Formats: sequence, structure tokens, C-alpha cells
Amino acid sequence: MIRTTIITAALLLSSGTAFADEPIVGNWKTVAGDTAAITPCGGDYCVTLKTGKYAGRQIGRMHGKDGAYTGEITDPAADKTYAGSGTTSGSTLKMQGCVLKVFCKSQTWTKI
Repeated sequence: MIRTTIITAALLLSSGTAFADEPIVGNWKTVAGDTAAITPCGGDYCVTLKTGKYAGRQIGRMHGKDGAYTGEITDPAADKTYAGSGTTSGSTLKMQGCVLKVFCKSQTWTKI
């Protein structure tokens, strides 16, 4: 009986972590049509391109929770890094990169 209780508790605890994932975690289709994977990394969330010309390149690092994130995002074509933010809403992620918090560009990615 005790062993069954311990196994049940362990299963409940391990399955609870899947539900605790932040909405930013997952695979996203970028405006360019590439796939970007956002995964937990060292207390933050790393953005890595999985497909396209820059596949394998980390293009961002964000932190935050509950659908609002800040950090840095890199334009791989220009090889420039900007202050970045991301906001999730359902199956979309609005990514924004800014220079001096004045000149900003946004893209909306879709979860796949």
C-alpha cells in the first residue's frame, strides 16, 4: 500500500511539470517561415532556429512568466542584437526588438 502511494505521488509530481511550462516554450513558425524552438535554459528561455539558413543558431534569450518576457533578440541576417520582448496570446507570440527603446520592429510568430 505504501509503495503504491509513493508511485502515485511520484507520477503526479512528474506529470505536473508538463503543465507548469510557460506558454513561450515550444516550436514557433517565424515570419520568414523558419521554425524557432524556445526552450528553458539556465532559468531563462533560449530561442534557437531549427530550420532555414541560420538553423542551429541561438537568436535570443528571454526571461519572464505568464506570457510576458523580456531579454535580447538577434537578427541573424544582420548579426545585430537588440533589446527584445515577447508576449504570448493563445497560439501567437509577438516578438519585438528595439534600438534605444525607440526604434522597434515587431513580428508575430505562430505556435506549431
